[in-house]
Amino acid sequence: MIVITGAAGFIGSNLITALNKNKYKDIILVDDFSKENKRQNIQNKSFTGKVDRNDFFNWLNENHRFVQIIIHLGARTDTTEFDKSIFDKLNLNYSKKIWNACNAYGLPLIYASSAATYGDGSLGYEDDHNIIDDLQPLNPYGESKNDFDKWALSQKETPFFWAGLKFFNVYGPNEYHKERMASVIFHAFHQIQKTGKMKLFRSHKKEYGDGEQKRDFIYVKDVTDVIVFLMENRTHSGIFNLGTGKARTFNDLVKATFDAMNMDANISYIDTPEDIRDKYQYFTEATMAKLRKAGYTREFQTLETGINDYVKNYLIHSKYN
Repeated sequence: MIVITGAAGFIGSNLITALNKNKYKDIILVDDFSKENKRQNIQNKSFTGKVDRNDFFNWLNENHRFVQIIIHLGARTDTTEFDKSIFDKLNLNYSKKIWNACNAYGLPLIYASSAATYGDGSLGYEDDHNIIDDLQPLNPYGESKNDFDKWALSQKETPFFWAGLKFFNVYGPNEYHKERMASVIFHAFHQIQKTGKMKLFRSHKKEYGDGEQKRDFIYVKDVTDVIVFLMENRTHSGIFNLGTGKARTFNDLVKATFDAMNMDANISYIDTPEDIRDKYQYFTEATMAKLRKAGYTREFQTLETGINDYVKNYLIHSKYN
């Protein structure tokens, strides 16, 4: 039995699809299922049962002997939320309880960290345990993820296998419910569909041209492939980056979206809002040597191939995506 928290969310629901394709169907979904805007994500998928996140630890106490692994993806991911108590409850303390339960019951654990832990990138993007104490995230969400990474590394008692995954800029199907926090590709598609144009943030640093800010964009299908690999090949415990290892510009991203929609690119630029300007990342790029050393050899999809699949096979055809 595989347990997934945040199972009705973006990455969680895509993970169910990936597991089903790999013949895994004995899956327990943990989430807040009262939210109607995520119910579509788990339709037509094979799983054993659903457990409300508030009931999960009672359920686990009674059923842990049947569980093979916990994949903990549930979290509050809103980078514009500044109430630290929300992140303490849902991200930090809930994750500690899951870690302790995995340790007590002898269960392996894979959990979601974030590239938001790297802050402005001044210390680089190396998934080296030695720099985690020094990282300075730019918002409470990133702080909550880094606080848990630090806590995990400080523990003398650990699950026999554990992996924390620092997700970079993930995009793909089933992200419609994230609204403002959905990927730039999602917003670009809908803006282009409505207006025939796309507006990007202007650069406010002389070393970057407009739209030339760079991110490490990774397709959600690559993310779920890595999770399945780590579930099946528990070679190295620790914290791993999960990006493509190749930063691409927002101009590249939008041009690829126009191409996938069979339209000529029409891009303009607007000022970055002042309330986020000092927290805006101009460059992120994962170093991926650690995951490769752990044995993951599959090539990641290019930005163009990922966007082409997302647009043509999901966004164009779905009232949700």
